[in-house]
Amino acid sequence: MQAHFLTAGLCHLERASRITILVMLVLAIFPPLPGWAADWLIDPAPFRATVVTNAAENEIMLQNGLVRRAFTLTPDAATVAFDNLMTGESILRSVRPEAQVGLDGGKFDVGGLVGQPVHSYFRPDWLANLRADPAAFHFTGWKTGRTAPRFPWLKRSEWLAQDAPWPPPGVALTLVFSAPTNLGALVAEVHYELYDGLPVLAKWLTLRNDSPHPVTLHSLMVEQLAFVEPESVVDGSPASFRGSYRALDAFSDYSFGGNMSAVADAPAIHWTNDPLYKTQVHYRLATPCLLQCAPAFGPEQMIQPGETFESFRVFELVHDSTDRERRGLATRRAYRALAPWAQENPILMHVRSAQTDAVKLAVDQCAEVGFQMVIMTFGSGFNLEDESPENLARLKSLAEYARGRGVALGGYSLLASRSIDAADDVINPQTGKTGGARFGDSPCLGSAWGTNYFRKLRQFFERTGCGVLENDGSYPGDVCASTNHPGHAGLADSQWKQWRTISEFYQWCRARGVYLNVPDWYFLAGSSKTGMGYRETDWSLPREQQEIIERQNIYDGTWEKTPSMGWMFVPLTQYHGGGAVATIEPLKDHLDHYETRLANLFGAGVQACYRGPRLFDTDETKTVVKKWVDFYRAHRAILNSDLIHLRRADGRDWDGWLHVNPALPERGLAMFYNPLNEPIQRHIRLPLYYAGLIDRAVLRRQDGTVEKIRLARDYSAEMAVTIPARGRTWLVVSGK
Repeated sequence: MQAHFLTAGLCHLERASRITILVMLVLAIFPPLPGWAADWLIDPAPFRATVVTNAAENEIMLQNGLVRRAFTLTPDAATVAFDNLMTGESILRSVRPEAQVGLDGGKFDVGGLVGQPVHSYFRPDWLANLRADPAAFHFTGWKTGRTAPRFPWLKRSEWLAQDAPWPPPGVALTLVFSAPTNLGALVAEVHYELYDGLPVLAKWLTLRNDSPHPVTLHSLMVEQLAFVEPESVVDGSPASFRGSYRALDAFSDYSFGGNMSAVADAPAIHWTNDPLYKTQVHYRLATPCLLQCAPAFGPEQMIQPGETFESFRVFELVHDSTDRERRGLATRRAYRALAPWAQENPILMHVRSAQTDAVKLAVDQCAEVGFQMVIMTFGSGFNLEDESPENLARLKSLAEYARGRGVALGGYSLLASRSIDAADDVINPQTGKTGGARFGDSPCLGSAWGTNYFRKLRQFFERTGCGVLENDGSYPGDVCASTNHPGHAGLADSQWKQWRTISEFYQWCRARGVYLNVPDWYFLAGSSKTGMGYRETDWSLPREQQEIIERQNIYDGTWEKTPSMGWMFVPLTQYHGGGAVATIEPLKDHLDHYETRLANLFGAGVQACYRGPRLFDTDETKTVVKKWVDFYRAHRAILNSDLIHLRRADGRDWDGWLHVNPALPERGLAMFYNPLNEPIQRHIRLPLYYAGLIDRAVLRRQDGTVEKIRLARDYSAEMAVTIPARGRTWLVVSGK
């Protein structure tokens, strides 16, 4: 029985694919009572992570009431249960090694058991007949503790929408394995963390060399999980399988690729076929029901005597539903816990010129209307790589001026998608020449130029006191076949070394409190924001079209991102062309459009890069900008909370969204937009389950009128809403 079902009531009956008809009938007759069963998305407090040992069965378990992962310790350590406690179902169907390492002499499993008779399911009574693989690393001990920070996060900013503990609280378990005798004194440790109030488990590997000789780690696999397939497909390609049906999602801090998506930028996460699974229904045994977490290249790292290698981390999120909104809420909650700095959401401007007077004007205007950050944008003349004493002194003075006005200052730096020279660009392994990288030409972070670039970045922040970096391009995952670059030996280690270089720099920034805008998925390495998702040339369309497309982009971009995780873009001056019909400047002449853009963005809790020389040109314009900044600040906590998708913008009728948070006095804030040329009145249903409301709600409309309303059986409230022509309205939801 699904615990979520018992709390969600009738509106969520369709979400459980395996619930019985009997339970549905019972719920239809007897609605759930408050507190009958807990929902971690409403109240995560009851779900505390623990480590449980069972000496009699030689078993140890991680569990928190949401998920449970159990390990047998004899005849070798292996995962023998991975259970979704929210649904009562098993995720695991077959026992596999805990990890795998590629060393001289071949690939070696870490733990695991062999001899399972069939791989479509696993019975505990089969354990007596399973055996250890004599060629594998063998279990020698275990240790437990509390979760530990992946890297320092000491300086928290005023932009943090909601504070969060760091590290996320929970428990840690380490299983220790020794290498077979032919490999010498190598010790592999497989690490796990399970978090309080989250159906999320982390996993990573360390390899310690206690021998007198160096060893080279050619390849590694951090996870191999034979999970239950979510659907039965007899034929067709793996691309036809739907990942939205999986009970488990996996993501990693080994992420890059420039796609601004957790799914697209996951080069270490592989959903593949399982050749051992002979009883599956797919005719060619191609069901993607084996999760393997491994880099495509390398790492090809030499581990010296006494040294320890540490892998990337994998995070496994267990779902209790196939509903898109609920799965998105779970993903967003996970990132809030694992990368809490992603809740930083400063109101920012991209100033078009880095000249002293232009920057000071931007800072002054930001301070007047309540913006919190100025970024000297691309094409502004800002050059972070200019390390002349004059440039550093000027920028230090500007940073001090901005700080004195309560504004953070920083700038834009292009990393990838440009060419340095033949000696420093990545070398294409197929041609032996430059070119053919993800963005055409790109510098190698392991080149002499790359080493110098990161030295300059660190120096810039240390000497100027600036606190913002927009690092465009970042590291997109290019490999490099050069054997002359000081930062890597050759092709096999090039991707690993470049990822380590950029990740360690971002972690250094996070420790110092430097805010990072990075158009890539580096949240787990310290970045706060990436692109929400948009096409830059769309901002050259007529203004009226931009308004609709902007809301579509926000609606689509917030299924897996929180509002604070994605930036949008407002070109105050002409951008990519489009002429007068596309341009907002002069701002006073297009104030209705400017206000629509402000209402779109602040009403979503999404910050945009407002790019131009100024934020306002008249007192009237200034009043409009400040109105929406004040609105955002007055409702900042709820606007940065989870966004529930109501109706996508299509230019034909109303559209909107609902912010919810059961932990706040303002449980919800709904925004409704009208793209039509006449006012409209609509009856709209607000789904208030995730606001934590049970039977009643209080609605306070934009005009100040208050309405008390009883919720329907599905925790929704239906109301009449009047939206002005080409305008918007909003209302706040509370429990009393």
